[in-house]
Amino acid sequence: MSYLLIGTTAIVSFICFGRRELVSRLSFNAYAILKRKEIYRLITHGFIHADMTHLIVNMFTFYFFGSFMESVFAQIGLGRWEFLGLYFGGMIFASVFDLIKYRDNMYYQSIGASGAVSAVLFSSIIFNPWGTILLFAIIPVPGIVFAVLYLIYCQYMSKRASDNINHNAHLWGAIFGLIYPILLKPSLLLFFIDQLKNIPWFS
Repeated sequence: MSYLLIGTTAIVSFICFGRRELVSRLSFNAYAILKRKEIYRLITHGFIHADMTHLIVNMFTFYFFGSFMESVFAQIGLGRWEFLGLYFGGMIFASVFDLIKYRDNMYYQSIGASGAVSAVLFSSIIFNPWGTILLFAIIPVPGIVFAVLYLIYCQYMSKRASDNINHNAHLWGAIFGLIYPILLKPSLLLFFIDQLKNIPWFS
């Protein structure tokens, strides 16, 4: 399923590169979603990216953590529909904040699968909190440490709004990823806590 999502996203993104009118029709736009009832934008915006770097970073991350989460879900009795719920649920949940904030702004647009990818990545931390994740793709840190630093960073950057990155989507997608598996299987909360207690270098 991860490979299908990556392939579809890559194809749609390639088609949209340089086609501003098409990007405008598919991007997240709170005004269009609420005022013109173009609900499809809650999903389609996740299949288009600004450029190759944007696409590669998102899909490279999803390639590793998506495959991992598919195998984990299978092991705990969850299937592809629950996995799709994680991906698309993260995509939609990550947009709710901006849906409210920019509901009267017809010019605000956002694109990319960052909310969905953040959801998948953070779900993996529930199952392997001490596994290594590369901070800024360079510095190896335990997943739980990455999670804390990442959430602080997203919150800080969302307030500054000094770049073209939708940090709100990253933040809320990550939060969804932490909540979603536990909603499906509440026992995972205790499992997560037990995992946190088992610090590798003290065990």
